[in-house]
This record gives sequence, C-alpha cells and structure tokens, in this order.
Amino acid sequence: MTDRQETITDAGEEQVDTGRIWYSSLSRRERRTFWGCFSGWATDAFDVQVYSLAIPVLISIGFLSGTAEAGLIGTAALLSSSVGGWLAGVLSDRIGRVRTLQLTILWFAFFTGLSGLAMNADQLLVARALMGFGFGGEWAAGAVLMGETIRSRYRGRALGAVQSGWAIGWGVAVVASTLVFASLDPEIAWRVLFFLGLLPALLVVFLRRHVPEPEVRTAAATGQTAPGGGGNFLGIFGPGLRKRTAICALLCIGAQGGYYSLVTFLPQFLASTRNLKIYALGGTLALVIAGAFAGYLFGAWLTDKIGRRPMIVSTALAAFLIVLPMTALDLPTGVFTVLCFPLGFFASAYLSTMGSVLAEQFPTPVRGSGMGFSYNFGRGIGALFPFFVGYLAEVLGLGVSIAVFAGLAYGTMIVAALLLKETRGVELAEV
Repeated sequence: MTDRQETITDAGEEQVDTGRIWYSSLSRRERRTFWGCFSGWATDAFDVQVYSLAIPVLISIGFLSGTAEAGLIGTAALLSSSVGGWLAGVLSDRIGRVRTLQLTILWFAFFTGLSGLAMNADQLLVARALMGFGFGGEWAAGAVLMGETIRSRYRGRALGAVQSGWAIGWGVAVVASTLVFASLDPEIAWRVLFFLGLLPALLVVFLRRHVPEPEVRTAAATGQTAPGGGGNFLGIFGPGLRKRTAICALLCIGAQGGYYSLVTFLPQFLASTRNLKIYALGGTLALVIAGAFAGYLFGAWLTDKIGRRPMIVSTALAAFLIVLPMTALDLPTGVFTVLCFPLGFFASAYLSTMGSVLAEQFPTPVRGSGMGFSYNFGRGIGALFPFFVGYLAEVLGLGVSIAVFAGLAYGTMIVAALLLKETRGVELAEV
C-alpha cells in the first residue's frame, strides 16, 4: 500500500478520535515529515536560546554593557528573522518546502557558530542578525511542509506536537549551557556554547534522504489543482486575502511579542532579580521548559478538541494571569518555584495552534508566502518587544517591564483570534 493509499484509507475509517491513536494512524510519509520538522524546531530553538542563556555571562564579563544592548542584539536577530521568514515562504512556493527547509537550517547553524568568533558587541550583533534570516525561514518552510503533509483530522495535534520540539531544543541548550559555564572560564565558555550551534547542520542529511515534498504542493505546481492565488506571492495582499493576511499578522504580533518578551530575558531575570546561580538557574529553567513541553502537547490536543479560536483565547488569557504575578510581584521563593511549571505551560501552549491556523487561511500556491509573511511580520513587530523590555527595565525594573509588554501582546493576540474565521477540520485543497 502506498503512502497516499494508506492516508486515504485511514481518513475514511470511523475511529475513536483520541490522542492515543493519532500518531499511530499517520502514514510513513507523515511520520517522516513529523520527525524531520520536529528536529528542525528543536535545533532552531537550541541555536536561538543559547544567546538568551549567554546574556548573564556576557554582561558579567563586560562583553555587553547591559540589558539595553542585550535587548538590541536579540531584537536585531528577530527583525532579520521576520524578513528571512517571508523570503523563505516565498522561496518554498518556488523551489519547494523541503529544499527551503534544508537551506534555512544550514544558514542558521553556520551563523550561530560564527557568533562564537565575535570580538565585540557589534560583531555579535551582525552575526546574530544574519543567523536570524535562517531562524525565521526554518519555521516558515517547516510549518507549511507539516500543514500540507498531515491530513486535516490530525493537523492541529501534529503541528502542535511538532512545536514541542522547541522545548526539547531549549532544554538541551539549558543543559549544555549549565555544563559549559560550570566547566570553563566564562571568557571561553560562551564561545563554546555558540560553536555547539553548528551541530544542527547534520539534520539536513536526514531531510534529504527521508522527507518528500507534500503531494498537495506537487499537484498545484504541476497544474493538477488550481486554487486561488495564482502563485504570485503578492496575491496575499489581493482583494480576497488582504483582510485575512492583516488579521493573521496581528495574531502573530501578539504571539511572538508575548513569547519573546518573556523568554529573551528570563535567564537574566532569574539571575539578577531572583539571584539564582548557575545550577539553581538551570534547575529553575528546567521546570519552565518541562511546563513548556507539556503546554505544547496540551495546546496541540486542545486545538483539535475545541477549535483554533477558543484555544488561542483561553491559553493567552491564562498566560497573562500567570506571567503578571511571577514577573511583577516579589513572590516567596517556594511559591515562585511551584509556579515555574505553569509559567512555561501557559506561555507556550498557544503557540501550538499557530501552524495549523495559518496553514488553513491561505490557498496552496501562496500558502508559503502567506504563512511566511504573517508569522514573520508578527515576529518583526514582536521583535521590538525585547528591545523595549530591556530599555524600560533600566527605569521600571526587569520584571515589571516583562509584565507590561507580555500583557500588551496577549491582549493583541486575543483580539486577532476573535476576528479570524474558525477553520478546524478544513481541507487545504479547498481553501
């Protein structure tokens, strides 16, 4: 039985729709794509998070002057990622999803390694900004690849579950940073941490051998299907898609702004405000990351269970209610520690639906362009949040600054979600 026959047969069966069986019901093609993209998300997270984890050390040794400069470098990477994501989305519509994914992984791995050779803050800013092009592009190519490969009944769970790869990569980065900073002199340790970012390039070997191009994209490229959009990436700004594109971009501003307001400065917040040292810092981050991993999986299940819009609204509201007291209030150590798991849980859960909800808004010929633009325009505006957090932190304090901008982002996301049409169960060929 071919992958296509297997998919059709399974889609036609009446099965109990439980989280226990959805993965086992995937075809060989779907599973290989799942693990290829899962690994891509994990390696992406590793190469992005090593900078956040290095910030306390870079400030302590005088390589960076303070939180404002650290926020500027983080923002530069996110701004370039917004451009890279849109370009990768357009490129994926031209040369294919898998090939674009390979190129973006090689790009961000190379420039993460190059960051370790920086001799001053300006050089680090340039290296991180260049890394951002690949970082943004990887999500755009991987999300559309997953969205088009996984059938509609499992799309929300699969895209949400693959998003949990981010927590795995973040966790590996925390373990690596804890070991590296505990074993080596700080002047050398941060460079070694960035050099480890070269390893994700090995993932390209797996992608080349085992992950095929989605059938729906191949059919559209060969003219077997002709949904709207015409294949011109500017079609997402046409009369039929303009409003949808704007709402999707607004949704992603909230999602990205809220997430990066928190995670960019979380290690610095724990080190400076909560006064945690290397091992205590690593242990606390491990609780947050464990919560994030569980949140991604819960969000994936909830996306298909109650729908895209209700999931985003409920988890964004919950994220606000947990982030606010943990960052703005001086909670007792025991209470703060207990709340670290739900902090990671709710601050990540809403991200599980981003891939599926965006994939279901755009027709196949411009799906990569639409997803790439919306997600990464949101990332570009959201990228300003870490800069303003770092700047405002020098006046109001880091915790209050995080709470202000995270709350603003979550509110934006809720409004945008309420404006979107519910798309649970939609077939992509019909969009």
